[in-house]
Amino acid sequence: MSSWRLVVPALLFCAGVGAQWVNYPHPDVPRLKDGKVNLSAPAPRASGKPDLTGVWMHEPTPTAELKRLFAPVFGDELDNLPPGMNIELQNKYALDMLIDFDAEVFRGLEPGQPPPSQMPLMRPEGSAAMAKRRAAGIPDNCHGENYGWPVAGMLSEALKIIQAPKETMILYEVGDLHREIFTDGRKFPAEFELPAFMGYSIGRWEGDTFVVDSRGFNEKTPIDAMGHPRSEQMHVTERFHRRDFGHLDMEITFDDPKFYTQPFTVRIPHTFVPDYDVLEMFCENEKDNAHIK
Repeated sequence: MSSWRLVVPALLFCAGVGAQWVNYPHPDVPRLKDGKVNLSAPAPRASGKPDLTGVWMHEPTPTAELKRLFAPVFGDELDNLPPGMNIELQNKYALDMLIDFDAEVFRGLEPGQPPPSQMPLMRPEGSAAMAKRRAAGIPDNCHGENYGWPVAGMLSEALKIIQAPKETMILYEVGDLHREIFTDGRKFPAEFELPAFMGYSIGRWEGDTFVVDSRGFNEKTPIDAMGHPRSEQMHVTERFHRRDFGHLDMEITFDDPKFYTQPFTVRIPHTFVPDYDVLEMFCENEKDNAHIK
């Protein structure tokens, strides 16, 4: 077993609590004759633009592909994930946002051999920040309050988008987190007095694509389970495109000149989750935090 360990197992000891309106058939959802949702129906529109409103789940990476990519690093840890974090629900980018660059390095590792200290796209400052976090054993989210973004949207839980004229909200089932994306014409300040866990976001439309710029992050959480860091200089650009009723294409570009040598982009398709709502999440009977460091 490598000395590297997933951040995520330390994050997911909180339990989702049942919601009142799960399995509620919404009357505005297009359905086929057999009652199933018509995922290929045209995307709904609001004020002339696609309406992104709905509950969405990222498309998971096939289990065999996850094991092929990550077994050299995490070994059997992938088969012993905590309850609720089923491997068949995971996306490769939640585990490693740089897996498209790291995969070749992982394939060259011998069993039990840790990855090199200097990985692709990492500046020495980024590698040092990543190593410092691992050495300190920082519990990024034992109680649900410090989930990193975008990890919160790519685990075993869904997210919900609520689109309104002057702002769009994203609600994450993980940790009861939320983001506000303002579309009222405001601009970013010259400096952020209070860097935030989720950053600050403003949005605009480019044709039928919703483009979101986010800045003002703090450096307290990583961007994935591997522990890749972010600095206060990070700028994230997301592009949301609802191509039909049941499919939402999401593209995320990270640009952090302090920790990374170049911007990098991941593409994560999402599928509409019918007759469902995000659940509240609270840590009940939590006994793990005291044993993590």
